[in-house]
Amino acid sequence: MSSQSQGVGKASIQTKENGNTFALLALAISAFGIGTTEFVPVGLLSSLAGDLSISITLAGLLISGYAVGVAVGAPVLTALTSRMGRKHLLMALMIIFIIGNSIAALSSSFGILLAARVITAFSHGIFFSIGSTIAASLVPENKRASAIAFMFTGLTVATVTGVPLGTFIGQHFGWRATFAGVALLGVIGIIASALLVPKDLEEAPPSKFSDQMKILKNSKIILAFLITALGYGGTFVAFTYLAPLLEDITGFAPSLVSVILLVYGVAVAIGNTVGGKLSNRNPLKALFWMFVFQAVVLIVLTFAIPFKAVSLIVLFLMGLFAFMNVPALQILVVQLAEKYVPSAVNVASALNIAAFNVGIAIGSFVGGLIVDSIGLIHTPWIGGIMVIGAVLFTALLRRMES
Repeated sequence: MSSQSQGVGKASIQTKENGNTFALLALAISAFGIGTTEFVPVGLLSSLAGDLSISITLAGLLISGYAVGVAVGAPVLTALTSRMGRKHLLMALMIIFIIGNSIAALSSSFGILLAARVITAFSHGIFFSIGSTIAASLVPENKRASAIAFMFTGLTVATVTGVPLGTFIGQHFGWRATFAGVALLGVIGIIASALLVPKDLEEAPPSKFSDQMKILKNSKIILAFLITALGYGGTFVAFTYLAPLLEDITGFAPSLVSVILLVYGVAVAIGNTVGGKLSNRNPLKALFWMFVFQAVVLIVLTFAIPFKAVSLIVLFLMGLFAFMNVPALQILVVQLAEKYVPSAVNVASALNIAAFNVGIAIGSFVGGLIVDSIGLIHTPWIGGIMVIGAVLFTALLRRMES
């Protein structure tokens, strides 16, 4: 081969790599908007409850109800849209996202707001499902966890900037202005997808219903879903009620909550990046230790939360480990599906997104029960118990796969 043709080949590869990077960036931008709308009620819970004249626990349904919408919508819509081109599907999902948040911004009652949240949730689950498989298909196999982590960076950046900014806007201009701003993020996301995501994406073959049922019959994949629900959801027992915890137990002024959420988000971003790198080779081994540290931090938080300085340090560690497991959990399910049910990888990915949100729903619901019964301060250690369950199931899956 001549040096000229080698140069052309290298240039072609470089162009493709740059294009793939921009495609991942487009996915991350959309993930930022979706992540913001998912978690922004955490910082607005007290003001939402006051404005709509409802209890803190009822306001918590805006998070658990959203999670249920994701859990139900992800596998169903993934199966129904399996023959649809993935780029067109991405665009359609962002339209649903924009409509849902626009309804939320215009809602006049808790019922309408909750319905808008569920509508928006339908776009969430399938987006992260197909987004994960697209991200994985754009890079070599040994970089797939990092590619998924890059896409999920949008979700973590949402906790760094989107949620604190949304909280700040809600506190100064009303919570409806926050949802209007999130709808605008959806517009930016759809433009980014139109311009940056390639048209010639490798399409996964449509899965048969019988293949999808094989997923539910595979004990290892089901165990992975259970690990996702417990390991990721355990943090939400406390995280859902983080603003009331900081205001009522620690004694921080409401105006400082958005700043603390910013610090928490920085930890989340660091954890997600580190988690992607640690998970490339052996996601199960990485998950085991992530969950061990996460459980310890949640239990310690129960004793640290009354003290301002110490609670901030432990909250940073909570953010670090809470999202560190996301790339590993997603790539684990994709790997298991490719190994045992290769014709239904997209559906397995969607079911894992559902498992993430079943965990959120269970965590926030359990948190509400704790708040109404024994008190806010007990939410962290009970979340830690859920994560200990994930530790045990991860150890079991490691033994089954060895």
